[in-house]
Amino acid sequence: MINNDELKKRVSEIEDWVVLLRRDFHMHPELGMEEYRTSEKIVKYLDEMGIPYTKGIANTGVVGIIKGAEAGKTVALRADMDALPIVDRKDVPYKSQIRGKMHACGHDAHTAILLGTAKVLNDLKKEFKGNVKLIFQPAEETTGGAKPMIEEGVLENPKVDGIFGLHVYNDIDVGKIGIKYGQMNASSDMIKIIIHGENSHGAYPHLGVDAIAIASQVIVSIQTIVSRNVDPRNSSVISLGTIHGGDAGNVIADRVEIEGIVRTLDSDSRENVMKKIVDIVEGVSSSMGGSGEVIRRKSYDALINDDTMVDIVYNNIVELFGNDSVANIKYPSFGVEDFAYFAEECPGAFFNLGSRNQDKGIIHEGHTPYFDIDEDCLKMGVLMQVKNVLTFLNE
Repeated sequence: MINNDELKKRVSEIEDWVVLLRRDFHMHPELGMEEYRTSEKIVKYLDEMGIPYTKGIANTGVVGIIKGAEAGKTVALRADMDALPIVDRKDVPYKSQIRGKMHACGHDAHTAILLGTAKVLNDLKKEFKGNVKLIFQPAEETTGGAKPMIEEGVLENPKVDGIFGLHVYNDIDVGKIGIKYGQMNASSDMIKIIIHGENSHGAYPHLGVDAIAIASQVIVSIQTIVSRNVDPRNSSVISLGTIHGGDAGNVIADRVEIEGIVRTLDSDSRENVMKKIVDIVEGVSSSMGGSGEVIRRKSYDALINDDTMVDIVYNNIVELFGNDSVANIKYPSFGVEDFAYFAEECPGAFFNLGSRNQDKGIIHEGHTPYFDIDEDCLKMGVLMQVKNVLTFLNE
């Protein structure tokens, strides 16, 4: 198999090109399911490389495939493509040219890294056996493009045996790569609680059923779920963000609506917490003469890394960059990531690519108007994904 020095040389040769790709995508951000220009650019580059692909998956998604020298396993690499509805306030030459839209989460970098990885692997296809699927995914930030892509068969024909994904991360310095075994990101559920009471004059509250009084008891009771019903070694978060009810100060309210979000780290906790919320809403409301209902809108599942796949990432970091480049992530993130759906279908590893550089002023978190990355992380991302593929397929 090709040695690490040769790999580093090949990646260095395309580093400037990858930077230019990232800057082009950064200047032309597109929101979820609107990534038409981005998709066409990807197709253009895959055509130039001679890599076959299918486009229009889940609207704007693209999947390329590189076939090795002989039959073998299939590994996938995923990059998300969408931007956010944020005004870019940076003063840089590659600032967003689309007012109100910005690559504030690094998906421009992910797309550029995957194209760079494709270029190197395509040149090395005689060096490995099996197949590499290149998954360019829409709408990670909004409706979630992973699940519809899976439903349209991106992990089949040939069936994917393992998948790697990455995310630039400004909590980690450039030159380091963050890894986490097991639970990586939380699941998320949006909830709406509706309390039904009965109107009456404020002077005669006994003639009505006070939805506000019921809601207050429901809220207090829900706050005990995490502290008394969830294993403290497996945290959950319940946040109630809005409450609306009543029509006038001298009228007993007949309806209150509460909205919030629930985040958990595994499927059992997720269902147990939701059941407890429903039990409290229905039970408390009934005991006070009213009724209550919970409307649940499921968001992303929890992202749980496969230990064997993380071992590959860890060993490759050490082999390519040394022990000091490993950043062990202590706690899972309560943010969500729809790579989780890929990791549910086949063994997966998702890792964080350090992109912070305080000396360059690159310190701002994702989803903010001044977000940027140290572009030195791009070559590390390409090198890691190339090495991950070669390790998975050949060893």
